[in-house]
Amino acid sequence: MTKVVIAEKRSVARAVAAALGGGVERAGGIECGDVVVTWAAGHLVDLAEPGDYPGRGWGRWSMESLPIDPGEWRWRVEGGEARARLDAIRAAVGRDGVDVLVNACDPDREGEAIFDRIVRYLGVRLPVLRLWVASLEEDAIRAAWETMRPGVEYRGLRDAADIRAKADWLIGMNASRAYGLVHDARVSVGRVQTPTLAMVVGRDGEVESHRPVPFWQAVAPMGGFTFMSGREQDQARARLAADLAARGLAVTKVERREAHDRPPRLYDLTGLQKDMNRMHRMSAARTLAALQGLYEAGLATYPRTDSRFITHDDLPTLEALLACAPLADVYAPAARGMRMRPELTVSDGRVAGHTAILPTARAAHADPARLDEDGRLVLTRVVRRMFEAVGDDRVRMLVHAHARAGHGTDVFGFDASSDETLQAGWSVVEPPRADEDADTDGDDARRAARERIPANLREGVTLAPVGPTGVHEGRTSPPKRFTEATLLAAMELASRFVDDPGLKAALDDDTSHSGGIGTPATRADVIEKLLRCGYLERRRGGALVSTQAGRDLVRVVDARLRDVALTADMEQALAQVERGGADPAEVMEAFRAWAVEIPSLAASSRDVGVTLARQWGPCPRCGAPVVERGGVWTCSTNRSERDGDGSWRDVEGCGWRLWPTLCGVRLTDANVRRLLAGGQVARKGFTSKRTGRRFDAKVAIDARRGARLVFDDEPRARGGAHAPGANRTQTPEGEE
Repeated sequence: MTKVVIAEKRSVARAVAAALGGGVERAGGIECGDVVVTWAAGHLVDLAEPGDYPGRGWGRWSMESLPIDPGEWRWRVEGGEARARLDAIRAAVGRDGVDVLVNACDPDREGEAIFDRIVRYLGVRLPVLRLWVASLEEDAIRAAWETMRPGVEYRGLRDAADIRAKADWLIGMNASRAYGLVHDARVSVGRVQTPTLAMVVGRDGEVESHRPVPFWQAVAPMGGFTFMSGREQDQARARLAADLAARGLAVTKVERREAHDRPPRLYDLTGLQKDMNRMHRMSAARTLAALQGLYEAGLATYPRTDSRFITHDDLPTLEALLACAPLADVYAPAARGMRMRPELTVSDGRVAGHTAILPTARAAHADPARLDEDGRLVLTRVVRRMFEAVGDDRVRMLVHAHARAGHGTDVFGFDASSDETLQAGWSVVEPPRADEDADTDGDDARRAARERIPANLREGVTLAPVGPTGVHEGRTSPPKRFTEATLLAAMELASRFVDDPGLKAALDDDTSHSGGIGTPATRADVIEKLLRCGYLERRRGGALVSTQAGRDLVRVVDARLRDVALTADMEQALAQVERGGADPAEVMEAFRAWAVEIPSLAASSRDVGVTLARQWGPCPRCGAPVVERGGVWTCSTNRSERDGDGSWRDVEGCGWRLWPTLCGVRLTDANVRRLLAGGQVARKGFTSKRTGRRFDAKVAIDARRGARLVFDDEPRARGGAHAPGANRTQTPEGEE
């Protein structure tokens, strides 16, 4: 009996082969006795493009060709590495004596899809076993090898992956084409990305429509803590309160409460991404890439998990990690000697396929200096969260004092609060940072953490301020703009945007895969795509802000396409398919029926009164959309400011721009579209700035300078074989 193992990546294949005793790598596989381990390179087989369907007319963008509805789906393999890897897998499974396939792709929805598409595309009909491993340590792989289950038991996961891919394809293709054609613009609309964009647009609208309202508060310093009055809309009233407080404050109530803050849970992917963005300004995509690298190096468990717990079976592994001195010494020295409660992390019912993210035993012996900066930061945070999650409660003494000043009709209430840590507990693991106060929510919370109300303060006493009283002037603040951390949280907790009680309850159920919109594996990609499309931009300080193109798109698309409820309902249906609780054919048909309605919805949006900004193609320097501003084609990430001398300078963005005139020839809209699509444009009548001679040439995009002239080998220009200006690059002024 010969088994062929198909892993998702070469690094995983090598880890599996090493766990099976090692082998010889040849001909695109690793031979380990009666086992051959080969590998894919991500998605080798993908859904075909619309133009790949003959006789449908989908290669041409037109409203008459919509809706796009394949019925019989086609698949394609890109050339190059994908074709070579597929040929290597074909050779491995085609060997004599092969009678079992082992699916060792990543243990998730997409891993099932990658394996299933390869096997179906090759037409292989062999029994399948599933190697389900969340850690690439040799012991974990060997244990999983001994307990492999038939691949048919994972059919729900495979069906959900297939439906998700086809539904997203249908919705994206129909919506992007239909709205783009109706509004003469290049747009990108998606099942998850458009509701996510709508959340940011809505928040930006709240921020920008906010009108600050001034207020005043009387301030009475008491030595170690401060009494402050309520907010007054009348400055004179606040001054009166301050004058009365100077004569004495009568304490009317003192409330003391001991708060026990339970340890945080272990990380799922979204939780880790939020903290890395909050603490280190790392994007969600960077965090996932770093964690994936740690996983492939055998230093961390499977990254794309939505669980924050482990099972009872995993408890001995966690206990061994907690007892591993090198892990604490290198990554969490403050945790040494801390009392630990590993049982807090156990919940069998809340682990569906993958446990929470943990370091591996191999991480204890890895040299941190061999990791890149992102890898070190992520591994450090994962190790520290492991220790935090098992620590003692953090105990705080919360004190709130009430007082009043004045008499008769002029009586003002004052309040003071303090928040003192009595026992650091789990919070000792993460050393305090210089910007720690910036992460605390609200001025009141920051002030309470700094102040100390004495233990002997009692009701009924009258206190005199220890310094002059005064008036603090403030203004009401708008909501905070989204950062990647808070946007990930909004995607994860999407139930707050849903009114339907049943769907809200399903989204709040963290034992299900249906929580929020998107999945832990896809949310980072969604945010990055919105940035690449020019619908969002990153601002200094980490804020994510919608662009005008993003706001216009949200106004144009049908309400259901931008509604969180639609995509949340779809995620819920996919989760039901995974668990065998819904018929895959019925769920797919529901998605298909919705998608084919989109072109008619787009046609009805003509009267919205919004002109979508044209996006001409991808920026050759950074990949973001190119837009036209003031007659110049420029990367949508660019932002300029005028200096004191009247000149303009770039303050943000990659800096790429294409000026409309090149050596005396003005580029047309069609020229620019073709250039940004990777083609070349032949034009006549260029004029050399130095000699005045005219010549013909081709134009190509240049990532550094905008555009460049391209010449054939034979004499082409009117001035001779090498016309003036030949092989030169356009200057910012448009001519060389």
